[in-house]
Amino acid sequence: MNVNRVIEMLQKRYPDAKCELQYSTPFELMVATILSAQCTDVRVNIITSDLFKTYSEPCDFTAMEQEKLEGLIKSCGFYKNKAKNIIGAANMIVHTYGGKVPDTMKELLKLPGVGRKTANVILSNAFFKDAIAVDTHVFRVSKRIGLADADNPDGVERQLMEIIPKEKWSLAHHLLIFHGRRTCKARKPLCDECTIQGECKYYNSVYGGKS
Repeated sequence: MNVNRVIEMLQKRYPDAKCELQYSTPFELMVATILSAQCTDVRVNIITSDLFKTYSEPCDFTAMEQEKLEGLIKSCGFYKNKAKNIIGAANMIVHTYGGKVPDTMKELLKLPGVGRKTANVILSNAFFKDAIAVDTHVFRVSKRIGLADADNPDGVERQLMEIIPKEKWSLAHHLLIFHGRRTCKARKPLCDECTIQGECKYYNSVYGGKS
């Protein structure tokens, strides 16, 4: 597979590929990304459009009762654990990092509720660092089209970092997400509409390269 060609074709197909979570600060992005686990970006944006009007800084959450936050984010699912993590992360940011979201993987991973995917989203979008966040779409699409074959997100991340030029990591992340949402869907990929058929492992194995 020609990785650069795949990225080029996907970029032409999805010129608007970008982070679809709405935020204005690194902290807001962290909150939104934590909320996005097992939840659509559309739903998260609905929740945060109201939440961030009143609560947008780490200190706004440090004194908040968990039950109150649970009520504000309940429609996103897994709200109890997410509320606990957001409050815990806010407290650590305030008391350990001077109120600022850290900008390194090592420090971000110390925050409650922040795993590699969330950390990479923050590093890439809030701090403009080269990073590949492997969410469900990136994981599925990468394995399906033949960019990776690891059995877990961390493994897929490592494999993608090896074959994709570093300066294209963040772009590739967004392109794979858009491709997964719009074309290479989980239950039934729209292979007849796909622009990377010739490079796709799945397409060639199922259809033998025939349109």
